[in-house]
Amino acid sequence: MSKFVLAVAAVIAAPSWAAESPMPPDIARKLAELGRVVDPEATAKLYAPLQQTEPYFGVRIERDLKYAPYERNLLDVFMPLATTSGRPVLIFVHGGAFVRGNKRRTPDSPFYDNIMLWAVRNGFIGVNMTYRLAPQFPWPAGAEDVAAAVQWVSKEITERGGDPSRVYLMGHSAGAVHVASYVSHPEFYKVKSGGLKGAIMLSGVYDLNAGPLNAPERSYFGNDPSRNSGESSLPGLLQTTIPLMAVAAQLDPPRFVEQLEQLKAATCKRPVGCARTLVLPQHSHMSEVYSINTNDTRLTDQILDFVKTGK
Repeated sequence: MSKFVLAVAAVIAAPSWAAESPMPPDIARKLAELGRVVDPEATAKLYAPLQQTEPYFGVRIERDLKYAPYERNLLDVFMPLATTSGRPVLIFVHGGAFVRGNKRRTPDSPFYDNIMLWAVRNGFIGVNMTYRLAPQFPWPAGAEDVAAAVQWVSKEITERGGDPSRVYLMGHSAGAVHVASYVSHPEFYKVKSGGLKGAIMLSGVYDLNAGPLNAPERSYFGNDPSRNSGESSLPGLLQTTIPLMAVAAQLDPPRFVEQLEQLKAATCKRPVGCARTLVLPQHSHMSEVYSINTNDTRLTDQILDFVKTGK
């Protein structure tokens, strides 16, 4: 185990939830008790009381717009009520272990509307997409759907107040893998140079050769390990000129932190320098996204600075 991962483990072992933090102490304690697991239901119960419910104030929403022909090729667009123009665009790609998930967890859930609300209130047009799932649609369906959504945004977002030359693509978990796959494989691009100003990957996997794939991953990537090198995003991420930001949560399962470390070390050898990387203190795999649009701005502050600086 690397020094980086050992250091993270040491911090987790300490009672960091007791320190001064924008995370409510009771949530910090409960996340620490849950441990390094992926538990959407338990985490949603912690964060739902902190999030808004519909009707949302100050935003206009278009839901379930078709961006490509398949049944799940749908997206929501969040815009300010007032007419605007030239706003940067944030496209969000949800997780779900490649075999489940949606742009909204349930019809009355605040997740992942919370990310879109944060986006609008911080000067963006928000686009929340869903995509085809494995095993019916294996690799590279996710990357192809991301490509189609980026193409839709490039054509349609101007009339909704967005700037197609300033599109940021953010994915979480399996969504981060789809973002990485799209960025790292230019053969999927439908827009010149990928159509992105930056890519943000939250708790993703980038090197499929780093260890055995789990069952949901095999349902998407297949059972032939000889294909893993071509399906991995790490080589292409080292070649791209698109600015990259990658995040893992302190309470992520160890694999995600190890993948972040590997990506950071590799990108730091590039002529353009290191990708922006962050291990988010106190957070878990799910809380890092469920906390967006609360008073805990440690992740979103980094995203805004990434957008501002371009690195």
